[in-house]
Amino acid sequence: MKSKDAVIYERDFLCQTYSRPPVLFVKGDGCRLWDAEGRSYLDLVGGLAVCSLGHCHSKVIEAIKSQSESLIHTSNLYYTKPQLELAKRLSELSFEGKTFFCNSGAEANEAAIKLARLYGQGRYTILTAKGSFHGRTLATLSATGQEKIQNGYLPLVSGFKYIEFNSLESAESIIDEETVAIMLEVVQGEKGIWQVDIDYLLGLRDLCDKYNLLLIFDEVQTGIGRCGYLFAYQFYGVEPDIITLAKGLAGGLPIGAMIAEKEIASLFAPGSHASTFGGNPVSCSASLAVLSVVAQDGFLQDVRNKGDYLKERLREIPSIKDVRGMGLMIGATIDRDVKKVTADCLEKGLLINAPAPQILRFVPPLIITAEEIDEAISVLKEILK
Repeated sequence: MKSKDAVIYERDFLCQTYSRPPVLFVKGDGCRLWDAEGRSYLDLVGGLAVCSLGHCHSKVIEAIKSQSESLIHTSNLYYTKPQLELAKRLSELSFEGKTFFCNSGAEANEAAIKLARLYGQGRYTILTAKGSFHGRTLATLSATGQEKIQNGYLPLVSGFKYIEFNSLESAESIIDEETVAIMLEVVQGEKGIWQVDIDYLLGLRDLCDKYNLLLIFDEVQTGIGRCGYLFAYQFYGVEPDIITLAKGLAGGLPIGAMIAEKEIASLFAPGSHASTFGGNPVSCSASLAVLSVVAQDGFLQDVRNKGDYLKERLREIPSIKDVRGMGLMIGATIDRDVKKVTADCLEKGLLINAPAPQILRFVPPLIITAEEIDEAISVLKEILK
């Protein structure tokens, strides 16, 4: 099969829910992908922040192969060792909470929403930020603070109200007797990489304590080292009651996780929530391999250093007007048509992403080198000159 065949297959056999170029990838290694014609691409999209250790990292492959040769699936009617070990490791690395495993970020957020409603005992409203993105299931797109994501799916699921991002006054003015939680991305990814202010985050923690609300951090995109810390909330020193994870957790395999403070987590009882594939042994083994690398001494500092270097190099390009972000989750505002820029980059063998008008997003594998950053900047400079 060649790249041109992919377009025909999609037309005839796939629901066309994506807009994508006629490129069929068949191989990946590190920060590079190869298409069916053998052409190489430098990947600064990283599977949308999923391929945390790049493509086909040796430790991840080894974990997948070893586990798949012994046990692939049992369902959650029974225990499996990788799931138990991963839950213990996540507890140790976060705030000593308990984990519910699922398969995606949207599912992790669904679990957080359900747990919050149990906590509320009749209170059910969750405040989320305008510009946020929490998933595409009916509940999580209702939680998402972007009308373009919700268009066509009215009526939305009730129980969500939207507050201004980085405005404490907005949050406190909307809290009422039905409010049970505030759910927030520490860095808004799909809106264009906009970071929360520390005073705002501290203020939200105080509001939640004052009104007996849960503070939920959606770390689906920011977690597992993406922002230069294992979890982005650790940079701020503000501890949440619940966090949600997915994307980079298993280095490319599907997995989601919701971690809740132990007393809150105890509200989930047998039968109150479930996931057939959640915590699959193979995905959990891959996750343990990812964490064994990301949690190594010096790894996260290296991510922060490389993020600073990428931002520094991006600021050299005159048509880039603003550069922001944490670690290797970076946004850049440009004065060009982003669709044309990303298409031109593709033609030059560089993969980048544009989540919003005039904004480029850079979420490369965390193992990217300075030389690969220089290579990407060279292509961007040529296209944006």
